Amino acid sequence: MTETSAKKDTQKLQRVIVDALEDVKAQEIVVFDTEEMSALFERVIIASGTSNRQTKALAASVRDKVREAGYPKPRIEGEDNGEWIIVDCGSAVAHIMQPTIRSYYNLEEIWGDKPVRLKLGAPKPAEPVRKPVAKKKANVSAGRTPTRRDSVPVGPMGSEALKPTRKAPAKSAGKPAAKAAGKTASKTASKAPKSSAKTVAKPAVKPAVKSSAKAKPKA
Repeated sequence: MTETSAKKDTQKLQRVIVDALEDVKAQEIVVFDTEEMSALFERVIIASGTSNRQTKALAASVRDKVREAGYPKPRIEGEDNGEWIIVDCGSAVAHIMQPTIRSYYNLEEIWGDKPVRLKLGAPKPAEPVRKPVAKKKANVSAGRTPTRRDSVPVGPMGSEALKPTRKAPAKSAGKPAAKAAGKTASKTASKAPKSSAKTVAKPAVKPAVKSSAKAKPKA
């Protein structure tokens, strides 16, 4: 393997490790070029995990992604403890540490002479803003496709039954007047026959009684 191909292979391995760390939301990922500082490896990658569970998940993600990329299986140390896990991938070594351990040992001071620039979390293209569209309900009674008029909620008699009309107040006002007029007419009609019957019946009965009373003495 030539020197150029070896560098490309190291850069590819570095990218695989960084992507694996980003997949599990690693914090403060940094990469240092250690080619001139050590003959054992060319990259040192440091990342933080907030708990034992996350550091173990980060180490597992690096191991799986490196193997999927066609590299030899990495060697892992410190996985039982979870505070500081080292994933040895050959030409690149990943140090996955909890924040307190990382600040205490400060590996950046040891290996940080030549930091490597990374493009972390490439921004995704912004999605177009969509205006909210009001949902339209179909006219159930008419059985047709929804139109602008159907935006009115559908009632038992269809959407048209819920629209206000001007004739409604006149109908409601006319009903009590008609009822009142009917009541007064029925009262006057019922009283009139009774009074006429009284006036007609009394004169007819009284003269007959008087005439019969006067006729008795003569007999």
